[in-house]
Amino acid sequence: MTALLASADLASQSLDRATALPARYYADPATVALDRRAIFDRGWHYVAHVCQLRDAGDHVVVDRAGLPVLAVRGADGEIRAMHNVCRHRAGPLAHCDGRGAKALRCRYHGWTYALDGTLRTATEMADVLDFDPSTIRLPQMAVRIWQGMVFAAVGEAAAPPFEAFVAGIDARIGDTRGLADYGHHRRVAYDVACNWKVYIDNYLEGYHVPHVHPALNRLLDYRSYVTETAEWYSFQFSPLESASDLYGNGDALYYWLWPNTMLNILPGRLQTNRVVPLGAERCRVEFDFYYATDDSEAGEARRAADIAFSDEVQKEDLLICEDVQRGLASGSYVAGRLNPLRENAVHHFHELLRRAYREASV
Repeated sequence: MTALLASADLASQSLDRATALPARYYADPATVALDRRAIFDRGWHYVAHVCQLRDAGDHVVVDRAGLPVLAVRGADGEIRAMHNVCRHRAGPLAHCDGRGAKALRCRYHGWTYALDGTLRTATEMADVLDFDPSTIRLPQMAVRIWQGMVFAAVGEAAAPPFEAFVAGIDARIGDTRGLADYGHHRRVAYDVACNWKVYIDNYLEGYHVPHVHPALNRLLDYRSYVTETAEWYSFQFSPLESASDLYGNGDALYYWLWPNTMLNILPGRLQTNRVVPLGAERCRVEFDFYYATDDSEAGEARRAADIAFSDEVQKEDLLICEDVQRGLASGSYVAGRLNPLRENAVHHFHELLRRAYREASV
């Protein structure tokens, strides 16, 4: 852990002279605990879209860097996010997403909680000395709903103010896209043999697109590809030219939100990505596809084409990310210079990482 907090590696760098983060931050097993403490316990995380939590008892299960999380619509209409960890002996309240639950029942010993997380019954505990179920509740997380998306933080005081977290995005995407009214169509997940930061690095630049994604490169105007950074996110933009049975013409908007959420916004479609660390050299990337309502055959065909095209692009990304992880773990790599024009968002991400690690060392 001491080597990971070496001050020389964590000093702030100007974009025009920046190098990538050293290899050990991607390969050292100690990064798992460090990233959980310094980054994931101190940030906002995408949980679900409101269309997945329409009615009382609807719930979504996610992994937040090792912390099991359960988001549920309560009987009072409120959406809450809480630890999916029973207060008895750490069993799960839910294994998967579901609809219309009347209560949350632990899969291990049957302890049952109300939808707001308060313990309602504890099996065979009625005669236990000084045991009061009413004092027991699942730990609650701070929740914000924005553009129809549910975000949660372990501790709101440690996370950035949510208004600062998304500042400026509403002004660019506006209300015309109707993201809050989209419907959930499908989730696809990929297990990848790379550190979660490798996948984020790859997402944050279009520099690799002409070399890794031939089909995507034909849709995007690489010469007009722009990347901008804000305090807590970065934004990639390109004009889009595709057939009417895919996206049609319009804008491709790609947002990355610190630390591990991506929003890919194309005409008629919102795709969210959540990058979940599974170890120093493994992660899972979860894709949720949401679409404007269209039950026509043409709409169904466009959704199928979108998912197939996304799968093609993702498989290309996964292969190169796994290759990069092998290079980082090889002992050969010394952090290289970044391209100021094409990798400014990578530099922005690395600066946020360096700052988080510096603060963790205090």
